[in-house]
Amino acid sequence: MDKPWLSRYPNDVPEHINPEQYPSLVEMFEQSVHKFADQPAFSNMGSVMTFRKLEERSRAFSAYLQNELKLKKGDRVALMMPNLLQYPVALFGVLRAGLIAVNVNPLYTPRELEHQLKDSEAKAIVIVSNFANTLEQVVERTLVKHVVLTSLGQMLPRAKGTLVDFVVTYVKGMVPKYDLPGAISMRKALHKGRRLQYVKPFMSGDDIAFLQYTGGTTGVAKGAVLTHSNMIANIMQAKGMYGPVLNEGREIVVTALPLYHVFALTVNCLLFLELGGSNLLITNPRDIPGFVKELKKNSFTAVTGVNTLFNALLNNEDFNELDFGQLKLAVGGGMAVQRAVAQQWKNTTGVHLLEGYGLTECSPLVTVNPHDLMEYTGSIGLPVPSTDVRIVDEQGNELPNTQTGELQVRGPQVMQGYWQRPEATKEVMNADGWLSTGDIVKFDEQGFIHIVDRKKDMILVSGFNVYPNEIEDVVALHDKVLEVAAIGQPHDISGEVVKIFVVKRDGSLTKDEVIAHCRKHMTGYKVPKLVEFKDELPKTNVGKILRRILREENDAKLDKVS
Repeated sequence: MDKPWLSRYPNDVPEHINPEQYPSLVEMFEQSVHKFADQPAFSNMGSVMTFRKLEERSRAFSAYLQNELKLKKGDRVALMMPNLLQYPVALFGVLRAGLIAVNVNPLYTPRELEHQLKDSEAKAIVIVSNFANTLEQVVERTLVKHVVLTSLGQMLPRAKGTLVDFVVTYVKGMVPKYDLPGAISMRKALHKGRRLQYVKPFMSGDDIAFLQYTGGTTGVAKGAVLTHSNMIANIMQAKGMYGPVLNEGREIVVTALPLYHVFALTVNCLLFLELGGSNLLITNPRDIPGFVKELKKNSFTAVTGVNTLFNALLNNEDFNELDFGQLKLAVGGGMAVQRAVAQQWKNTTGVHLLEGYGLTECSPLVTVNPHDLMEYTGSIGLPVPSTDVRIVDEQGNELPNTQTGELQVRGPQVMQGYWQRPEATKEVMNADGWLSTGDIVKFDEQGFIHIVDRKKDMILVSGFNVYPNEIEDVVALHDKVLEVAAIGQPHDISGEVVKIFVVKRDGSLTKDEVIAHCRKHMTGYKVPKLVEFKDELPKTNVGKILRRILREENDAKLDKVS
């Protein structure tokens, strides 16, 4: 197989990694907490948890799950919380007990939560009280028998934690009333667990570590089965690409993306744990002023995020006054990094914003831009070590690298399949282990991959393919535009026309200005025919713009008119 990207690897990046470097995530965890025992592992709201404390607390929680709740190896435990110190304690407690972690978005509706708990057949859940009311509405219709309840302040020092919980509950009213009889507080669970014996189960790389749900924005959410080996491979792949610029035991990564999201889970939580780095957990990244205050207190060396988060930070005056002297790595994923944002980030911080690409089904990293990149390329980078990629046509036939087609991936990070969904698995994976991504891509001369767009998002104008990413990238270059999303709207003559939704940075922006700007940079059929200004764009919990919602709302408006 031709691998044009290898010639562009930096000299210090390996072509292959060893996915069996650790027998399991538990072995990796044990080595790190021993090696970096008294160094900070996670910090949140001014409170620091060392690797030693993480080991002690996760061991206690693991013993509680094994002895008190009688959970057996392979049982599923749901984790439903934002970025708090409780998350890594619960996560590693679950993994150390030989159980399977089921990450749940805390913002789920009762319907979405019920589906995920039923589908995963979770027997227990660890949940923050803010979302307990949602669980109360569905728990009796699931197999969940054990509820471990925590609060935003429960793992902070007693006085501060009490104050945080009082403000959150009684001042801000962020904890709706709930009734969950039999629920036990995480604090009590840890207290009991300290007096119980933890027994380390035998685990191999083939054991399942996570059911990571995906596809909820395009249909029924499916659980990607990710083994310990899948995750270790992806950690080593990320380390292979970025390890050369990271120093063991000396890094602080800003973790604003939620750890229940696979990007932050692998790249922040697990990679930096292996490196002995510290995760600065941001509980509410939507509070940009509060977020920036946290950044001001910490000398961070790495940051990950999505384009909308970086854009929001750059539009905060206080952010631009921060000291970026220690920052060495900034990685964007989850959605396309726009040129305007990347350039402004470089101008503000002095560090290139490196775009990466992945899928939940790939643990998630597939490609990343190398650490020695010196300019914005608009690409998703190069395949990570030990990863094969190819381009195929609609029939699945391999195409030359010079053509455009669907990206397929094969490597040790690719999932085992969808949980209890063999037919859905067959739709995306073939017998040779190739995973179809649903993304249309092309290679450039150096082997960098460029996403042209998602198959389903493609706009067809008079027989020409128009890709929303390209439209959005051009519109975002206008200095009066804050955010933009593009969709196709049905048209009697051309089949579809391009419609864009724009959030203004400058209130004086007009539709004519936007269209005139587009005409300067794009050929005629790509120029938006329709411009709608909005106060905000719908996004997922990690800030990815939901074109699907915009399409649905737009279709509903058109139906009313007709």
